Amino acid sequence: MASSNPFASILKTLEKPGGGEFGKYYSLPALGDPRIDRLPYSIRILLESAIRNCDEFQVKAKDVEKIIDWENSSPKQVEIPFKPARVLLQDFTGVPAVVDLACMRDAMNMLGGDSNKINPLVPVDLVIDHSVQVDVARSENAVQANMELEFQRNKERFGFLKWGSNAFDNMLVVPPGSGIVHQVNLEYLGRVVFNREGILYPDSVVGTDSHTTMIDGLGVAGWGVGGIEAEAAMLGQPMSMVLPGVVGFKLSGKLKDGVTATDLVLTVTQMLRKHGVVGKFVEFYGQGMSELSLADRATIANMSPEYGATMGFFPVDHVTLQYLKLTGRSEETVSMIESYLRANNIFVDYSQPQVEKVYSSCLELNLEDVEPCMSGPKRPHDRVPLKEMKADWHSCLDNKVGFKGFAIPKESQSKVVEFSFHGTPAQLRHGDVVIAAITSCTNTSNPSVMLGAALVAKKACELGLEVKPWIKTSLAPGSGVVTKYLEKSGLQKYLNQLGFNIVGYGCTTCIGNSGDLHESVGSAISENDMVAAAVLSGNRNFEGRVHPLTRANYLASPPLVVAYALAGTVDIDFETEPIGLGKDGKQIFFRDIWPSTEEVANVVQSSVLPEMFKATYEAITQGNPMWNQLSVPSSILYTWDPNSTYIHDPPYFKSMTMSPPGPHGVKDAYCLLNFGDSITTDHISPAGSIHKDSPAAKYLMERGVDRRDFNSYGSRRGNDEIMARGTFANIRIVNKLLKGEVGPKTIHIPSGEKLTVFDAAMRYKSEGQDTIILAGAEYGSGSSRDWAAKGPMLLGVKAVIAKSFERIHRSNLVGMGIIPLCYKPGQDAETLGLTGHERYTIDLPSSVSEIKPGQDITVVTDNGKSFTCILRFDTEVELAYFDHGGILQYVIRNLIAGKQ
Repeated sequence: MASSNPFASILKTLEKPGGGEFGKYYSLPALGDPRIDRLPYSIRILLESAIRNCDEFQVKAKDVEKIIDWENSSPKQVEIPFKPARVLLQDFTGVPAVVDLACMRDAMNMLGGDSNKINPLVPVDLVIDHSVQVDVARSENAVQANMELEFQRNKERFGFLKWGSNAFDNMLVVPPGSGIVHQVNLEYLGRVVFNREGILYPDSVVGTDSHTTMIDGLGVAGWGVGGIEAEAAMLGQPMSMVLPGVVGFKLSGKLKDGVTATDLVLTVTQMLRKHGVVGKFVEFYGQGMSELSLADRATIANMSPEYGATMGFFPVDHVTLQYLKLTGRSEETVSMIESYLRANNIFVDYSQPQVEKVYSSCLELNLEDVEPCMSGPKRPHDRVPLKEMKADWHSCLDNKVGFKGFAIPKESQSKVVEFSFHGTPAQLRHGDVVIAAITSCTNTSNPSVMLGAALVAKKACELGLEVKPWIKTSLAPGSGVVTKYLEKSGLQKYLNQLGFNIVGYGCTTCIGNSGDLHESVGSAISENDMVAAAVLSGNRNFEGRVHPLTRANYLASPPLVVAYALAGTVDIDFETEPIGLGKDGKQIFFRDIWPSTEEVANVVQSSVLPEMFKATYEAITQGNPMWNQLSVPSSILYTWDPNSTYIHDPPYFKSMTMSPPGPHGVKDAYCLLNFGDSITTDHISPAGSIHKDSPAAKYLMERGVDRRDFNSYGSRRGNDEIMARGTFANIRIVNKLLKGEVGPKTIHIPSGEKLTVFDAAMRYKSEGQDTIILAGAEYGSGSSRDWAAKGPMLLGVKAVIAKSFERIHRSNLVGMGIIPLCYKPGQDAETLGLTGHERYTIDLPSSVSEIKPGQDITVVTDNGKSFTCILRFDTEVELAYFDHGGILQYVIRNLIAGKQ
């Protein structure tokens, strides 16, 4: 069991500059170990956490040594425990997390334990930002109208979260309409340095949203984890992780005039994807750092999931301290942060000579080489320089169907569809923009690009340009501060004039909450098989995510979103073709409306002020009238409503006993689905609309829910019965068992019948048959989504065999007791001649002590094939979870055992 901290001797007092003390801290310099001076800053944060939490039980002195010896130990893939300082949730992932906590309280009760032990031990902040949809756009009243609809649809979920904020300790819920979780984290929640019970330590956070990494721009170590891991972290379990390699990314020079932070992040994303940074930290350094505002750093850190890194880390320096002051943090707080980080050698002072840090590998970028660009049409790392956009678009029309192809026959590429919009004649061509959205945490927290977009709007309005009325334009800021500085600058009116009225404060279009397109536009697209485009300032553009009817989706900076809305098409060369005609019939070009870097900087300087942040965040916890009127029970155990279609008591612990079930192999399993590469969590567990012919729709209609009240899958994540039916329900999913047909169906192998995935899975389950999934590379990439693991588990999937897994998704599968296996390098289903019609047996020892992380496992099929896979339980702790049937069962049994 736990003992006292062996590092108590390095606990020092931090003096205040003017006398008195801030508190005590574990001093890294006091260890007197020269290896620490060479460690990357991101690794020093892991080191401090291990020292402070060392109890020779959850965290051992040998773990501390592994981290100090990072230079030698990290290439060996050693495992370390990490206890983050806090946990961050948004409502899509937060609802199932609170459902699980409520359900764990019931399980504790059932097994004779103390329900009150299920309580967060670290601060948990939950920001409700994923529920607002763009039902109403291009209207002065859009914010209010969308919020009323949001509350109508989500009243039950919101009431449940409000119950949770009262029932659990240490839980702050930030109400709807306040902003996007990562921007609120950056501007308000981020502590940078904690001072709890007289001990100072660096802020660190894990979040149930993959873009939690945005906070890395503030020098706070943070990354996305599955909801299941986050729940364990809340309950005081250390997270088990492989000590990561750190890629040093050196920045030099400065951005050319007119180049934006978005252009920079898309360039960095492409470079890092190519370099290969999965499972690694990326740490930025170099003289170019002084040219990057904190908002620019946050934009780069935000897209870590898109380049594949665990973190994109910017150590704290003078720029960070200035930003903390700008955002209304008190002088005293900023003084404490600087004093602590300097004392513990975690502060970068560029005015001092720099000690050479050691990195696992290095990359370099001269900021002057960055050029305007976008990414698309289907993946965030498929960057297209702006000057090549037209040519690239035409090659996408020609290319065979794929990430860069739509296979539109030459003769129909110039097809024009005539339709009528509110009685006005209208036309649609391939590549026409139907959605233009300034959206997402990546960009709306950055005043330069937001005010840059507003300046484009101003110039366009003054020249007499307009946006076609059938293009769905929207502006969804990440916090109320954005509205304040757009108003102060006097530029919001120009955005409104072009249809970019504010629609709400939340993720909106970036996560697929784009609302419906006008019926006439939707029919013109679907009836004529047109490739319509969305241009958004988001971070993800996978197929079927932004809107079911936009097959081409381009990520772009907010000012480019405005430019493409004005042009009305992505099939344009901005260098040589006019964007449109001005009031006197004169041709207006891109260069006529694009602001210079200096123009943007001047507006930022005069319009973005500390009072705005203070005023916004003083009001934030007061909520709004709709939130404050929700009445909720005050019980510590939740009273489940059997008729609720939003919140349902899940079956995870129903038959649980105190003894672990032990490891399970797989015998004669059928293949439920056979996939190729790049199956994302959007394919596995869609967040968007519930299709009218899907099993989930059938379930809702049977319970009297009207189609217009279906809401989205994301909003119904508190109901396991809907989420199981929504698993593999993406309309664009490609399953090789269907021989080329696209959609959420599969073949029930024994009968040869074609069924929905849910119906096939239920038939296998009722017949007592195990199932597995075959997959290609990067299985589970995209948003961190615990339902992408919970769903398959509820469908009866026992193992997934893939070429490679995305980091968070693999750990989520482990957390739900599903076996992740990787083919040996160079092998996959194709090379092994697997069709998915075989039956699969995976033999595992019956005692967990006989299984080793990463060991070879033999898979045998009923038609005589045998091949070796790597067992992707990567740590001893993951094997313990598997032994217990899952991470939550492990936590419950441990909490009860700790009581005895």
